[in-house]
Amino acid sequence: MDNDWDRIWPSLAEIKVVSNPHNEVVTVCNMADDVRCIGVGTDAAVFQSVHQPKYAFKIYAEDKREKVAVEASVYQTLGDVSYFPHCFATTEKGLVLSYEAGKTLYDCIVEGIHIPACVVDAVEEARDYIRSRGLNPRDIHLKNIILQDGQVKIIDVSEYQKTGDDFRWEHLQKAYKQYYHLIDGRAVPLWLVEAIRKRYNQQRRQSFSYDDFVKSILRFVYKLTKVE
Repeated sequence: MDNDWDRIWPSLAEIKVVSNPHNEVVTVCNMADDVRCIGVGTDAAVFQSVHQPKYAFKIYAEDKREKVAVEASVYQTLGDVSYFPHCFATTEKGLVLSYEAGKTLYDCIVEGIHIPACVVDAVEEARDYIRSRGLNPRDIHLKNIILQDGQVKIIDVSEYQKTGDDFRWEHLQKAYKQYYHLIDGRAVPLWLVEAIRKRYNQQRRQSFSYDDFVKSILRFVYKLTKVE
């Protein structure tokens, strides 16, 4: 393999990714001019170089570095299939992945881009494949699914070695079937999407009922429409 990504590593070496308490997203410091941050999570951030845009560099916070080997192992087990990015290499700080262009489902909701039913089917197929490799399809949500010319790419596999079902995708799938037609093609305000996301994450840590959660959101939205 031609390690052409290695040539721009000096631009990445000074970047510092710092984790935050309460499962908040990481903080990024010391960004170089020729590198842009294209995503942040609770453990790591993802970067792209203007000189080698075909790569995505996932750099973990220093106190999360033990997860690098775990995620690399997951990519090795999954193999080179169309559902996931390709993992080119592992470094001490993180992973060198293929950059995946496209809109996330989160972007689609905010921008009013139609999400076809075949996307839900494709994610289900990917989940079946994950299980067939002896892994567990966890942490699949709106920000981890990218649309690419009618195809689906799932961009975060870091939790697939964990046990248990977090039900995030099951809840999204159910919400899509029951309520997506109400917003299909309509841009949903970012502040509203974020408010729902944060409320979901807060309630999920407690005793959670999908039906009760949906009812509370519908009441919230109804009050907003009455005010307007």
